[in-house]
Amino acid sequence: MNIWKLRLSMLGTLTIIIALSTLVFTVILSLAGSLDIMTLGILVVAFNIVQWLISPYIIDALYRTRELPVSEDPKLHEIVENLSRKSGIKKPRLMLAQIPIPNAFAYGSPIAGNRVAVTSGLLKTLENEEVEAVIGHELGHLKHRDVQIMMFVSLLPALLTYIGYSLMLSSMYRQKEGGGGSALLGIGFVAFSWVLNMFILYLSRLREYYADRHSVLVVDDGPRKLSEGLAKIVNTTKNMKKDRKNMQHLSSFKALFIADPDHAETDSMAMSVTAATSDQKLVQEILSQKLTTIDRITEIFSTHPNIIKRLKALEETS
Repeated sequence: MNIWKLRLSMLGTLTIIIALSTLVFTVILSLAGSLDIMTLGILVVAFNIVQWLISPYIIDALYRTRELPVSEDPKLHEIVENLSRKSGIKKPRLMLAQIPIPNAFAYGSPIAGNRVAVTSGLLKTLENEEVEAVIGHELGHLKHRDVQIMMFVSLLPALLTYIGYSLMLSSMYRQKEGGGGSALLGIGFVAFSWVLNMFILYLSRLREYYADRHSVLVVDDGPRKLSEGLAKIVNTTKNMKKDRKNMQHLSSFKALFIADPDHAETDSMAMSVTAATSDQKLVQEILSQKLTTIDRITEIFSTHPNIIKRLKALEETS
């Protein structure tokens, strides 16, 4: 995907999300006969902002992350330092998540600072050059302020959902007074929040492509390294059914990951071999496959692009 086309797509999607949300909030304000809905909205926004501020500490607890000392892995620190300099950002804190599934994620907040975490499974599965490309991707998220942008747009459907359910619940207590209108309005808000979420998922996928492009820019031979890394992450994760099952209750923050472990089984259907003779063979095996209708439908509900499309996009940057 051309970089300018990608940027225009992201801007267009973000504009649609904001425009639709503004329209709905205008309707809410025109229909509200009291400050109840406004108060609820303020509380929901405040709750989500507080959650964002403390989320790094929640993530650290959920994924058992700890800061990785320089003395423990100086090579990895050197990679982060070098790529941060190329990215034009301050070096984030390097964290290690005690998770067997190979993955990585970037996160942070104004009070916790920026952090990049790699899982123990990633360091065991990938070669150093592939880890470098993955780090480049995660630094791209920090460079593009994806954590803040996705938090902002995610507030909108959350707010609509809370308002919708509030209207439906209140209508149950006002049935004798004719609360049917409130119930229908509540259902409408919940339905609209679902539609809005589809646009947000699309924006999330676009930003994954954008972070991939950043890795290509700051990592030497980035397309090859990142392609091999992503292919190995998906191929390894699909065989870790027990570990993926154990992680299901931790999927709240899976949008942060470089690859969605919940879609590893679907993505790996593109691989017709169980053991490739080389990393590049594995990549070519995926690229040789065609997207099915099921692949396209599944991607609509995913935070990450389909692996075939993602590797083809990287191949085009080579």
